[in-house]
Amino acid sequence: MSPTSQSPDHTPPVPGPPPDPRRWWGLVFIALAQLMVVLDATIVNIALPSAQRDLHMSDANRQWVITAYTLAFGGLLLLGGRVADLVGRKRTFLTGLIGFAGASALGGAAHTDTLLFAARALQGVFAAILAPSALSLLTTTFADGKERSKAFGIYGAIAGGGSAIGLIAGGLLTEYLNWRWCLYVNIPVALIAFGGATVMLHDHRPSRADRPRLDIPGTVLGCGGLVAIVYACSEAQPRGWSDTRVLALLCGGAALLAVFAWWQSRAVNPLLPLHIIRERNRGGAVLTMALAVIAMFGMFLFMTYYLQVVLGYSPVKTGLAFLPMTAAIVVGATQLSARLMNHLPPRMLIVPGALLAASGLFLLVFLPVEAAYASHVLPAELLVGLGMGLIFMPVMATATAGVAPRDSGVTSATVNTAQQVGGSIGTALLNTIATSASATYIAAHLKAAALAGGVTPGVRDSVTKTGIVHGYHVAIGCGSCIMLLAAAVAGVLITGRAPEHTAAQAGHRTDDDPHRMRTA
Repeated sequence: MSPTSQSPDHTPPVPGPPPDPRRWWGLVFIALAQLMVVLDATIVNIALPSAQRDLHMSDANRQWVITAYTLAFGGLLLLGGRVADLVGRKRTFLTGLIGFAGASALGGAAHTDTLLFAARALQGVFAAILAPSALSLLTTTFADGKERSKAFGIYGAIAGGGSAIGLIAGGLLTEYLNWRWCLYVNIPVALIAFGGATVMLHDHRPSRADRPRLDIPGTVLGCGGLVAIVYACSEAQPRGWSDTRVLALLCGGAALLAVFAWWQSRAVNPLLPLHIIRERNRGGAVLTMALAVIAMFGMFLFMTYYLQVVLGYSPVKTGLAFLPMTAAIVVGATQLSARLMNHLPPRMLIVPGALLAASGLFLLVFLPVEAAYASHVLPAELLVGLGMGLIFMPVMATATAGVAPRDSGVTSATVNTAQQVGGSIGTALLNTIATSASATYIAAHLKAAALAGGVTPGVRDSVTKTGIVHGYHVAIGCGSCIMLLAAAVAGVLITGRAPEHTAAQAGHRTDDDPHRMRTA
């Protein structure tokens, strides 16, 4: 054997491709697109009363401005993720941007409520294509461990703070322009992101051999089950969880998803390969995400009503009141999570983050009817914001780590689905709890007041306002318990160590061999 020959057992690793020099600019446009998708779930909320008056919507139909978007978005995410794997992530990303801009223009120009509902549904369709493409582009663009942590920190800050930013933007646009600009604002954002992504992002379309085929039965079962569950949650808000339609939708959705899981274990090209969520760390991350978002979206709902209805804040002042929490999320994700992720196991960030968020929610249980923002609201916002900033980034990084390239789109869609369905469930579930607790409190105290000597208008108003706040206390207390459950799930299921730092190591860790995921 010649001195220069090498044993097959000592073949040096093949170096991966050099990092794209424009990757950080690419992140800017990925983040911009993701921000547009996330804030659009809340930016229309504050504008809804104005849109209802302008388009003469009935009270029964106004919910479709929100429901049409969440139904299409939450129901089609898995399909959108698999389409990204099928035709290429950059291609679907750009398609999603243009489609979202077009749907926003249609909604902003709507002269009837039906046209607005259709435009919002179309926004949801393109958001379901755009969101998983954005996250999977992020995972494939940043391979180095330290850079990946920074990128996920920025992305996590957007995922956590986008809803609050939507409330601020919605208040400003509605108060100083009109409700239509809550939709029109997406057009320049999407065009800027499209132009930048065209130049700065690179992705290859899979070869025919590596391209997964679309699982048509799985698509019908999975998307149908998700649509049914999201629709049931939206209907639970006005109808209650015991309503026949809500129960039928929930049972039907659960049955469709059960058949979907059975089919995925037998399909040749499954829509959602089950090994993706069977892996302990990834499954734990997806479940943690869903639980944390349930609690967080419930808080957004109640604090919006508390600030406007109880304290009498204007839409703009309400949006600005959420600004400290948004800033805390950004700090937690970009300055704490991103810096510590390379040195600590994910659960060492997620569990303390969930405990911080749970303690902030618990503080809100003691909100008085006449509150001072600085002493009663601000401390809780800062705790929740820091906690969510610590949660989002390591959860997303864990959920997308070590995934084979052919499955990166559907894996990203699974994380987005957990976030979207969690938000729908949280809003509906906690709203029902609050409404029931308020009604019970008000009825009991008005009855006691009547027996004590009569119910004057002043007494009625006082009891009603106190009862509303009591309902918020009960619901937010439940949210705090759900956040504690998220901490427990993360502590038990997420056992991965600190991520490896080199692109070469990251390239060798795929789900083709799930045993390569190291555990603590």
